[in-house]
Amino acid sequence: MAEKILLSSPHMGGTELDYINDAFNKNWIAPLGENVNNFESSVKQYTGSKAALALSSGTAAIHLALIEAEVKEDDIVFCSSLTFSASANPILYQKATPVFIDSEEDTWNMCPKALKKAFEKYESLGKKVKAVVAVNLYGQSAKYDEIVEICQKHDAVLVEDAAESLGSEYLGKKSGTFGDLGIFSFNGNKIITTSGGGMLISNDEEKIKHALFLSTQAREKALHYQHEEMGYNYRLSNISAGIGIGQMEVLDDRVNRRREIFNIYKESLKDIEGVNFQPEIEYSKSNRWLTALTIDSIDTYDLINYLGQHNIEARPVWKPMHLQPVFKDYDYISLNEDVSKGLFERGVCLPSGSNLTNKEVYFVCDTIKEYFKAL
Repeated sequence: MAEKILLSSPHMGGTELDYINDAFNKNWIAPLGENVNNFESSVKQYTGSKAALALSSGTAAIHLALIEAEVKEDDIVFCSSLTFSASANPILYQKATPVFIDSEEDTWNMCPKALKKAFEKYESLGKKVKAVVAVNLYGQSAKYDEIVEICQKHDAVLVEDAAESLGSEYLGKKSGTFGDLGIFSFNGNKIITTSGGGMLISNDEEKIKHALFLSTQAREKALHYQHEEMGYNYRLSNISAGIGIGQMEVLDDRVNRRREIFNIYKESLKDIEGVNFQPEIEYSKSNRWLTALTIDSIDTYDLINYLGQHNIEARPVWKPMHLQPVFKDYDYISLNEDVSKGLFERGVCLPSGSNLTNKEVYFVCDTIKEYFKAL
C-alpha cells in the first residue's frame, strides 16, 4: 500500500469543528464551558450513569478513582496484569501496593477465580484489600457479575477500567457502569477521541463532586487562593470537549464499523491453523476496539515485522504488568497456568480503525496469508 495502514487512527465525524468554533467564538478556551458540560451530559446519557467528570486523560481518571476509593500509602490494590501500564501506575501515585491478577482465556480479562484466590491469600495474611482495578481489554468486558460479587463480599471498591471499551455491553449494561467508579479514555487511538482526555463516571454523585474539586487544584471557596487538600490539574479543556461531543454523535457507527472489520478478519483468516481471535462471551458485545488474536504456530514478532515491511502497523498484545521491570517486586496471583504471559507471547493486534476501507483490511488479510504460505 502507498500509505501506511495504521493500527487505530482518529476518525472525525464532521461536526467537531462546529463545537470547537463555538468555543472560540465565545472565548471559552479554558477547562470549563458549555462543551465540557455537554460532553459530560452526553456520556451520562449514553451510559446511564448519574455523574460524569471530563478529565485530561484516562490515567487521571484512574488516579482520582483511587483517591475516591480512599486508597492511601501501603494499602493493597488488586489490578489486572494484562493491561497497559496506565491501569497500574496510579496505584503507585498513591504509594499503595499493587497486586497483579492473572487473566482467563474466556475473556482475556481478570480471572474471577484468581481474584477469589487473591482475596483469600491476603485475608489469611491479615491484610485488607482496599480496591480492585479490573480492565476491559480491547473492548471485551470482564465477567462483572462474578467480579462485583467477589468485591462486595470483601468490601473492596471496584474501579472499572473501561478505557478501551466505551460502547461495549455486558448483561445488557453499558461498559464502565459495573464498577463503583468507571473510567474511559479518549486518547488519539481510542474508538472515539478528544486528542487526549478521559472521563470518570459513577452513580455516587458526591464522589464525582469531590473528584471535580480535586481535579481543579482543590481550591476552596474563598476570594484568595485557599487549599486544604492536595489538588491536581486534571480538567479537560473546553476545546477538547468540543471534539468529544462530535465524537459521541458517531460512537455507535464507530462500534459497528470496528465490529465489521473484526468479522472480515475472522472470516478471511479462519483457515489458518493456530489462529484464535479474542472471544466475545455470551451476553456481551465488544466494541472490538482492536482486533486481537493469538497464533500458536509462529513467532508473532516475525509476523509483526513482516507486516511492517508491507506498510502495515501491527502490535503485540500488552506485556503483562507482572513481567514489567517497574513492577517486578510486586505479587502476582494466577491459577495453575500463567494465562497473561501466554496471551502476550502469542498475541497480535491488527489494524482496526473505523476509517479503514475494506480494501485495506483485505490487503492486511492477504499479506498475512502470504506470510503463512512462505513458511
